[in-house]
Amino acid sequence: MSKIIRSDSNDILSKVVEYHGFLFTQGFVARDLSADITGQTKDVLEQIDAALEAHGTDNTRLLQAQIWVKDITERDALNKVWSAWLPKGGAPARACVEAKMAHPDVRVEIMIICTK
Repeated sequence: MSKIIRSDSNDILSKVVEYHGFLFTQGFVARDLSADITGQTKDVLEQIDAALEAHGTDNTRLLQAQIWVKDITERDALNKVWSAWLPKGGAPARACVEAKMAHPDVRVEIMIICTK
């Protein structure tokens, strides 16, 4: 039976779950909720970079991304940061939808699946 590795787990979630070389992340939100969509997106992507690095991989191995934004009219600003972060030719399959967030100051939440 293959080993499942769960990182930074608590009673309701794990930050990353690794199985057969695939990584499934939690939905990351910004640590500084006073930032605008650009600042929050940069912070979320920094957290994703750190989580992937801790598991021996990086954003060149992305397979899928799910993105939730508080206000879909801010998607262009998010996409500017997102596109700069992605490696050339390495865009994953992606969904980006407007959603009611768990906290009123969260502007973006990103969850990814990647491989090692």
